[in-house]
Order: sequence, then C-alpha cells, then structure tokens
Amino acid sequence: MYVCLCHAITDTQIKQAVSQGDISLSEVKKRLGVGDQCGKCVRMATQIIQNQLDLEPNYYEVA
Repeated sequence: MYVCLCHAITDTQIKQAVSQGDISLSEVKKRLGVGDQCGKCVRMATQIIQNQLDLEPNYYEVA
C-alpha cells in the first residue's frame, strides 16, 4: 500500500528501512524521503515504523 503519495513510498519500503536499522521517523525520512513534502503520511509512517519495531528485535540496540 502506498503511504507517501508525493514520493510513491510503500509500507513495504518503510518496513525494509526499519529492518535495515532505521528506528525513527527522521531516519526513515533521511533514507526514503517520507514526510518531507506535504506531511500527510507522517502519522501512518510512524505507526508502521512502531509496528515493525514491535515485531522484530532490534539488534542494533544490543551492540
């Protein structure tokens, strides 16, 4: 599903960014550009990031 229409960013891309170590909206924004245009996707993107963090362990915090 498209989350950010301005940059054609999907929920799968956001989940992949979290899997690659981005644990906040600012980090995902830096990688993908989500939320830097109109901002309507910020709430949904934040929710997807949090859900993904709840599902998979974050090995970057352990090190």
